[in-house]
Amino acid sequence: QVQLVESGGGLVQAGGSLGLSCAASGRFFSMNAMGWYRQAPGKQRELVATITRSESTNYADSVKGRFTISRDNAKNTVYLQMNSLKPDDTAVYYCNADAVVFGITTREYWGKGTLVTVSS
Repeated sequence: QVQLVESGGGLVQAGGSLGLSCAASGRFFSMNAMGWYRQAPGKQRELVATITRSESTNYADSVKGRFTISRDNAKNTVYLQMNSLKPDDTAVYYCNADAVVFGITTREYWGKGTLVTVSS
């Protein structure tokens, strides 16, 4: 089993910054793509950013230029630096990872989420 534990959420004023981190632990060989998704009240979960093991990144248009995703493969940790935050960024942020659990078998895992609230 693989556990993803997010940290770093909280309350921030519009224009401020927050950093999220997500550490993976448990039984796996390595992590392929890792990423962040978010779900605002009354809305569907949406992609924020993803990063491959070779550190290729992909961002939602709404966060390009403001958010930066990174990872530390040695620590099996993915980060999300969020700058110039807007009230529309308020959501529960979920970590997602594609873990190699055996041979070439991979499984997708989700963290429990961390709340980010941006006040106007």
